[in-house]
Amino acid sequence: TGFATSIIACGVEAGIDARLSPEETPDGRPGVRVLLFAGSTGELQKQLQNRVGQCVLTSPGAACYAGLAGIEPLKLGDALRYFADGFQISKRFGGRRFWRLPVMDGEFVCEGTTGLTKSAVGGGNLLLMGKSVAATRHAAETAVAAMAAVAGAIMPFPGGIVRSGSKVG
Repeated sequence: TGFATSIIACGVEAGIDARLSPEETPDGRPGVRVLLFAGSTGELQKQLQNRVGQCVLTSPGAACYAGLAGIEPLKLGDALRYFADGFQISKRFGGRRFWRLPVMDGEFVCEGTTGLTKSAVGGGNLLLMGKSVAATRHAAETAVAAMAAVAGAIMPFPGGIVRSGSKVG
């Protein structure tokens, strides 16, 4: 997800929500489910296109599928298809549109759209205070381990822990 720890100066807050087994993915390969949170639909669309285009499309063997049927569609492959300079192929399968884009190692398959939901919360922090840095860090690491077991929860900062607030005053 790259530089996506906060919507402040990063455009989106994003993280891997779950690791998926081959049985849970459309193409039968292991995968990950990524959640992105933004301050507006327009910013989310921009960041989704940039991040999938720069980080997923460029990864050898990668594909990108929608994991959310939301109230409003966001362009996924429908936006990235132009990368193929007219050599893209559109296929419909099971009522869904997929784009096949030729790349150096074969093709990049990307679903046309994904969903958007506005019934999610991004940007929440759990504030911990302790008698020592070591004790507080241990409490934070224990909390991160517990949160990692919750479906739909992400911890976008390194190790799931952030200094909050960032500055004194």
